[in-house]
Amino acid sequence: MTRNLKITARKTDRKNCRVFGHVKYLNSQVDARILDLSLTGAALEMKGPLHAASGSKVRIEAENLGLLDGIIRWKNNGRVGIQFDVNSNARAQISSYFRFFHKEVRPVLATRQSAISGANGDRKAHLATPTLKS
Repeated sequence: MTRNLKITARKTDRKNCRVFGHVKYLNSQVDARILDLSLTGAALEMKGPLHAASGSKVRIEAENLGLLDGIIRWKNNGRVGIQFDVNSNARAQISSYFRFFHKEVRPVLATRQSAISGANGDRKAHLATPTLKS
């Protein structure tokens, strides 16, 4: 990350994704979902509490990515930002993911269904229940 006028900016763009895996810290392991990914880091949504402070070394294990080591840069409301260790193996793994496995994912919000006809012919509007696609 670079600092211009005390504003922190990312060096590389992140792409939205939905990859499931685990985060390991010391002897604990927590299920997680990778929300966005770049060559230098990722944002994860944790399924449970991760008892690690910012600056702690962690390991991400995901089927399509393999094992990636990194450092926690931020934590907020069950989400964690991880900066990957800079090495050629990590870059190769992430590049391979984007080449062979990545599909563009957009956030899914509650959508309004078209009006549905009732039994007596009247039309009623319904809201669809919000769902997350994985």
